[in-house]
Parts: sequence; structure tokens; C-alpha cells
Amino acid sequence: MIKEIDHIGIAVNDLEKTSSIYRDILGLKFKGTEEIKDQNIKHATFLADKVKIELVQTTHPDGPIGKFIEKRGEGIHHIAFRVENIDESLKELSSKGIKLIDEKAKIGADGAKIAFIHPKEMNGVLIEIVEIIEKD
Repeated sequence: MIKEIDHIGIAVNDLEKTSSIYRDILGLKFKGTEEIKDQNIKHATFLADKVKIELVQTTHPDGPIGKFIEKRGEGIHHIAFRVENIDESLKELSSKGIKLIDEKAKIGADGAKIAFIHPKEMNGVLIEIVEIIEKD
């Protein structure tokens, strides 16, 4: 089911300040920023070889990133794995008794289809699965 690591999501309080660290100090290639209003986030993406690093800041304190930072502080929020077919992957996970946060895929960064597996199923790690939608 899993093809490769797509990205690592890191929850941050200050997207601009943290972006400068990843760009100017670590030297990672900056790919851009995007706001996803229905998820209450703004993120900056960097490239470390083939793996993306996604810095994620809440745009609303009651959003999932705001709640995460309030409870746990800044840090790694999730690991995302790429899949060929997210709908089939969700069906397969569900049939194996895995608790999902998202029963159906939603649209995430760059128009990709995304869904999250409950961290209780993955030893406390929030796992995102991602299907990249090819743009014409």
C-alpha cells in the first residue's frame, strides 16, 4: 500500500521565523506557502532530497494545529506516506480494523487527496496518507 514517505509535518507557532531557519540555516530548498482555509492552517514546504518538510502554523487557535501546540508544544506533528489509491487504502485499513480520523479523503496541500489514521493505532504517531493528483 505505501509507496514512500511523502512529507514530515512539523507544527510551528511562527511560520516565517521557522521558515528562515529551514531555508537560511539548514539550506533546504523552499517550495512555497499555501493556506488551506477549511483545515485552519498555513504551511511552508521545503525539500530535503525527495522528502518534503512541511512547516504548519494554525490560522485559528481552535484548529487541529493550534490544539496540538497547546497540548504538546511545537514539534513533529505527522508523517505522511504516499499511496497509489487513497480510497482503496482507506477501505483496506478499515477492513483490518484500523481506526481512521478521516473515513473519506479530503483535499490537502497542492490539491492532493489526504486522510489521517488515528495515532492510537500507530503507537502515538499521527499518520497521513496522501494520493498525489497529477495536474494537466
